[in-house]
Amino acid sequence: MLLVYICLGASAQSGTNSPYSQYGLGVLSDQSQGFNRGMSGLGYGLRTSNQVNVLNPASYSSIDSLTMIFDMGLSLQLTHFEENGIKKNARNANFEYAVATFRVFPKVGLSVGILPYTNIGYNYSTTEALPSSSTTVTQNCEGSGGLHQAYAGIGWNMFAGLSLGANFSYLWGDYDKSVTVSSNDSYVNTLGRRYKASISSYKIDLGMQYEQKIGRRDALVLGATVGLGHKLGADPSISISNTNPQTAVMQVKTDTVSNGLEIPLTIGGGLSYKHGTKWLLGVDYSLQKWGELSYPEVDDATQKYQLKKGLLRDRHKLTFGGQYVPRAYDTRHFLNRIHYRFGASYATPYYNIGNVKGPKELTVSAGFGIPIFNDWTSHSMSNVTFLNISGQWVHTSAKDLITENTFRINVGITFNEQWFKKWKVK
Repeated sequence: MLLVYICLGASAQSGTNSPYSQYGLGVLSDQSQGFNRGMSGLGYGLRTSNQVNVLNPASYSSIDSLTMIFDMGLSLQLTHFEENGIKKNARNANFEYAVATFRVFPKVGLSVGILPYTNIGYNYSTTEALPSSSTTVTQNCEGSGGLHQAYAGIGWNMFAGLSLGANFSYLWGDYDKSVTVSSNDSYVNTLGRRYKASISSYKIDLGMQYEQKIGRRDALVLGATVGLGHKLGADPSISISNTNPQTAVMQVKTDTVSNGLEIPLTIGGGLSYKHGTKWLLGVDYSLQKWGELSYPEVDDATQKYQLKKGLLRDRHKLTFGGQYVPRAYDTRHFLNRIHYRFGASYATPYYNIGNVKGPKELTVSAGFGIPIFNDWTSHSMSNVTFLNISGQWVHTSAKDLITENTFRINVGITFNEQWFKKWKVK
């Protein structure tokens, strides 16, 4: 209960400084956990008994019947911004997630946890001088907020090889974005726009995995997921203000769009190949149908706040990753027991900036998992606590817009204990 309270408090903090978070619902969060962060978020086709894989709820059925797994993680990042020769750095830290899973029935696993969905956090300004004049105009943009989700998921191994699963999430959060245009001329009015919304809704994700054994040690796993798109029941609003600096009189006009926000249909698929405990390779692809959604915006002709098509676009993401373990049960050489991970991903933007496509995103990652065996005599990977550490380099760029280079350190720990083991007295 204490850890859940800490997570709820930490989720109120923004995990980004990016000006791109002002568009759409914000910067989409990486919903992977510590072990697959080192593989750039690979997960649809991953099936393991000693880690929590929220990306595909069908994987919960692989959890060992004796264990209780709890996983929590945080990240620290440094971002370098560059535009037209201007360079800035920003640092932040964020508590990322807390998830747990355990077996409730034979062939049925349950998982619960808290994850981020989007992040909004930016504060920047631009100043321009009017031609042939000493007057300058300053535009200040500021925003905060984001969406979070608390979920409960279940995975069922229907029969040999085939598992189905579902995550049922409570989605909540808000955003507050503002744009203020002012001048050093005391006779020029100050104009402002403030966008606000409060969201409280649900989210449903369905998953499937099929595992095909190949010989004694090898296995091929095919995974697929579907996230249902729907309206969020939120009423986004805008307040347009006009302030006279001479009289300090402010005129405010407020407009609201009823049920104006929604999340898209999401389809994902992945394939992984594993050779015993020695190595694993996998590839994932996901499609988010943002392009079919409308988003509230002020119409230039009527100045009315209304839903508009063409502000968002479909998002594609391709991920490749893998893991190598020299000798998982080598009791003499520590480096042979470490899980070495690597990965890369490429994602297209889900929004437009004016008439220009938003920034594409390239991620390269590497990391390792340090196993802490609780029982060396059992030689079982089902009773191992892991310290997962990974580094990610994320390059975000679009033509004639801000370029971001982010270096992120992810630290997670997976507690794996045999809570449900029955003791025998001889």
